[in-house]
Amino acid sequence: MLTRRSFLQFASAGAAASVMSPFPVNGQAQRPNIVVILADDLGYGDTGPYGATKVRTPNLDRLAERGLRFTNAYCTTATCTPTRYSLLTGEYAFRNPRAAVLPGDAPMLISPGRHTVASVLKQAGYHTGVVGKWHLGLGDGNVNWNADVTPGPETLGFDYSFLIPATGDRTPCVYVENGRVVGLDPKDPITVQYDKPIPGEPNGVDNPGMLRWYPSHGHNMAVVNGVSRIGYMKGGETARWVDEGMADTITAKAKAYIAKQAPTAREGKPFFLYFATNDVHVPRVPHPRFQGKTECGIRCDAALQFDWCVGQIMEALDAQQLTENTLIVFTSDNGPVIDDGYEDGAFEDLNGHTPADKLRGSKYSIYEAGTRMPFIVSWPGRVKPGVTDAVVSQVDFLASFAALTGASVPVQAGPDSENMLPALLGDSPQGRSSVVQQAAGIIALRRGKWKYIPASERQIGGMTWNRAQRPAGTPDELFNLEQDPSEEINIARQFPDVVKSMAAELEAIRAKPQVKR
Repeated sequence: MLTRRSFLQFASAGAAASVMSPFPVNGQAQRPNIVVILADDLGYGDTGPYGATKVRTPNLDRLAERGLRFTNAYCTTATCTPTRYSLLTGEYAFRNPRAAVLPGDAPMLISPGRHTVASVLKQAGYHTGVVGKWHLGLGDGNVNWNADVTPGPETLGFDYSFLIPATGDRTPCVYVENGRVVGLDPKDPITVQYDKPIPGEPNGVDNPGMLRWYPSHGHNMAVVNGVSRIGYMKGGETARWVDEGMADTITAKAKAYIAKQAPTAREGKPFFLYFATNDVHVPRVPHPRFQGKTECGIRCDAALQFDWCVGQIMEALDAQQLTENTLIVFTSDNGPVIDDGYEDGAFEDLNGHTPADKLRGSKYSIYEAGTRMPFIVSWPGRVKPGVTDAVVSQVDFLASFAALTGASVPVQAGPDSENMLPALLGDSPQGRSSVVQQAAGIIALRRGKWKYIPASERQIGGMTWNRAQRPAGTPDELFNLEQDPSEEINIARQFPDVVKSMAAELEAIRAKPQVKR
């Protein structure tokens, strides 16, 4: 929350920032537009730039060819809500006990007025928009989907929003634009609940004949568009999305946002667009034009659709003559998962495709594949093409974008965010000295070549695929990622001093004073 004290510091810092900004005050047209493209459940090895051959991603290939590809970039957490929280707030998610995977009717996780990437850029003169998957909660509890849905992104610095409220597999299965459900007939009000079925409404348990595929675990509640979801829903028939059209819908909204902001962007008022797709999250229901077009099944077809979305954003920027002065960051929210709730054939059809490349783990896992992400930065007018091994994290967006634009950062904003701008722009091979990784209640630390995971009495991760699961009672683990990127050999006993030092650093990070939420 913006207190009087932080406001004064904000204003004072703003005056200083105008002097120290990398762009001259009378040349603000040079400040770049910023587009963050966040995939969902897309793994380190799921795209062409990172070695995939069974699925072609020509648009990401083009982005990588003209941009900087990172080999050591991280999200903060191996699941989506916590990662999105960190990306926007600049705070490690483990500091907020509520930062877990949220149901679709959860209240907003980030407190209204909390400083975010969007609010910091808005204060610096940017127009700000979010399009796509939100999954950070909406409202303050007991959301009435038939009226204004607030608080929402507008209280966090976003001027415009078009949202998938939670996830593709959770109710409500509607879009929310600027706080209102799109296409809702007031005569057919929406009811959403998670505690019990709604009488008279089909669900996956009682109506299996309505389903495209059976659920493999959970995902057996409301049936919408032939897919059983998490959560129950009644009403809103005219507002319900069609899964096959979801990518088209959100991409069209993102393109429209770019087109609307283009005239003022060319005149010196840049924009920030946070574009978060559902692909390749379940349910995987890509448009028919993508189905069967890859060599590795429905999950890869969804990855192909995501690549199309990226291409559409690039074309929209080209059409508005904004490409040269637009910074694009492509990344993903967490590692890959094959079976995440539906028997959709994803395992059977992998056909040798390796979603995590050589990394160990998956979504939900504390091992590298859970949080090491594909990550490409493109800014043709500024960033030279290449590959970098610099360690960066999505938690650093707030501080780095502020440094890029000359925006001021209030004292309590982004407590874990570090200015990694030189690394992001390819000006320096040096990134973070250390970075925290989180999964299922445990946090680990990477420092240089070392990866340290504390002992745990509980099992971490429920999936055995790709050695993702960490059994209960696992002792301290230490890996040399330069020699052992697949985390096969625990060398904690050979290097007790490294373990002791990293454990102390991790504890110091954990004990860092909390900010007000």
